[in-house]
Amino acid sequence: MQNPSDFELTRRELLILSAASAAATAMPRIAEGQASTPSIAPVMSKVSLNVNGKPHELQLDTRTTLLDALREHLQLTGTKKGCDHGQCGACTVIAGGRRINSCLTLAVMHAGDEITTIEGLGTPQRLHPMQAAFIKHDGYQCGYCTPGQICSAVAVLEEIKAGVPSHVTAELTAAPQATNMELRERMSGNICRCGAYSNIQDAIAEVAGSHT
Repeated sequence: MQNPSDFELTRRELLILSAASAAATAMPRIAEGQASTPSIAPVMSKVSLNVNGKPHELQLDTRTTLLDALREHLQLTGTKKGCDHGQCGACTVIAGGRRINSCLTLAVMHAGDEITTIEGLGTPQRLHPMQAAFIKHDGYQCGYCTPGQICSAVAVLEEIKAGVPSHVTAELTAAPQATNMELRERMSGNICRCGAYSNIQDAIAEVAGSHT
């Protein structure tokens, strides 16, 4: 006759057996669900993009983001994929005269728009004033956020020039100025994990001063 203590389980052993039993029960249901889920073929579309002054004809899955179209299809890898959730600003480009997070918008939504990436602002031989100012003031460390920072900064000065107010503009009917508070507020969507904010501020302020 077996001793009852031979059948006693420790709490750990009981948990392991319970988990194994639950997994075994769920497996057929999971397999059945996978088998019954139909595969969805991508919907392709012809998209005409004007990037950095050059026309491009692309055949894209309609779910392709503008960021992926630029990086994966046009090989314009200056625009960076950071968070891919519109929270860091590393993917900022200028589309239709406005700065946008290219990871949050679809390429098909920008057919016909004039899109400018960091590659379209300047070249090593002929830098854009904002690029030159970032170099002069050490407005970067690792450099990953820098393309988005520069594209955003260029667009910020255009916003101020056009009289577009921000959340910190004191008088909405008056022309906004490129003050420290205005620049900090307008650039707040571009995150620098290295913390080069003061140098970025100095670079933008210098370019802003040269335009006044």
